[in-house]
Amino acid sequence: MTTSIDSNVIAALWNYEDPFNAFAVEKLSQARVLGKLVVPGPVYAELLGGPLRDEATLDRFFAETGIAIDWTLGEEIWREAGRVYRAYVQRRSRSGGQLSRRILTDFLIGAHAVVRGYTLLTFDQRLYAASFPSLKILPD
Repeated sequence: MTTSIDSNVIAALWNYEDPFNAFAVEKLSQARVLGKLVVPGPVYAELLGGPLRDEATLDRFFAETGIAIDWTLGEEIWREAGRVYRAYVQRRSRSGGQLSRRILTDFLIGAHAVVRGYTLLTFDQRLYAASFPSLKILPD
């Protein structure tokens, strides 16, 4: 089994004061036992935007942990992300919500996992479960 990792899990892993830090360590360890770990390119880009991060630091982290980076998001992933994002925006509009609160990156991360047949490790289960009903999400 391959597990795709959302940005929020890695961010919690790096922040020892984050209330989800210990949970991130535990869930990543469990996912590693189950198989390969991967992040899509958008997760890399989000993490690069964090404080005190640069490409060399990120590259070293991913190399040392054995977490692969999938840089290739083909047409199928882009189309799936667009369809699901559109449905999300329509749901928010119908429910009286303001403009969308989520950015396209979240939907690229979910579409990447769905199209590749991966499990997604995230702390944002509600969004992904509502948007990608067939996606297996950890923690479950």
